[in-house]
Formats: sequence, structure tokens, C-alpha cells
Amino acid sequence: MPQKKAKYIPEGSSKLQEKFINCMMKQGKKSITRRIFVQAMQILKNQGKSDPITVFEKAVENVKPNMEVRARRVGGSVYQIPIEVNPKRQMALSLRWIIQACRTKKGKGMPEKLAQELTDASNETGTAFKKREDVHRMAAANKAFAHFARYR
Repeated sequence: MPQKKAKYIPEGSSKLQEKFINCMMKQGKKSITRRIFVQAMQILKNQGKSDPITVFEKAVENVKPNMEVRARRVGGSVYQIPIEVNPKRQMALSLRWIIQACRTKKGKGMPEKLAQELTDASNETGTAFKKREDVHRMAAANKAFAHFARYR
């Protein structure tokens, strides 16, 4: 029988926020990661955003990819086949891309970079949103090979 997952979520936090904090965490330092996230939310609030949590949720929603390409070997050739992304993977990819975009920026502290990337993603700009657009563009370019998807 599979083990049940713990459903403890700290007060004032959502499931999505906890997932983001866990994805951003390095070497088990959750308290540091949580502090970075809270500081980023505070920066968003200081920038005049009425509710930084809605900015965060909108950013994650905007970065979620609908289509992606997967490599398939058909008849000795490898094709990039566009497939739909299931919701769990959409969430994982969007969180990963936002964190990756923050880590690749130089010059500022992580809270400032995170606040900037969340603002950009909620406005449909920024590195993470560009990554999503690139993935969609790649899927559209390989639409001709979509009929190979049934050979999974």
C-alpha cells in the first residue's frame, strides 16, 4: 500500500508556494529559501503591487507550457514530435524555468532577482516566459511530425 503524503502547509502559505519553495531549496536549507521568498513578496509589495501572491500565481500560470517536443525514433530517424504537456509537468516546468531564470541573472541578490522575474512573467515578458514561447515555437515548427505521436 502506498504511503500517504503529509498535508502540512504552514499558515499563510498555499500549496503552490510550498512547492515553489521546495523546488528553489538547495542543500535542505528550507528556512533560507522561505526567507528569500518572503523577501521577494515584500519587494513586490513595496513596488506598489497590491497583492504579491496574485502576481506570483499569475507569473506561474503565464509560464506554464501547453505543448512541448519529445524526441521519438521512428524508422531509424529521430523526430521532434509535439505533444501536449500534462498539468503536473506544466507546473514543474514553470517553477523550474522561473527559478532557473533567477539563478542565471547576475548582479543582485536572489530576492530582488525573484521579484523582478515574477513581475516580468506576470506581464508576459522576461526570461522564463521567453523559454515558454521558445518551446511553443519549436512545437509549432514540428507540427508536421505530429502524426508520429501515436507510435509512443
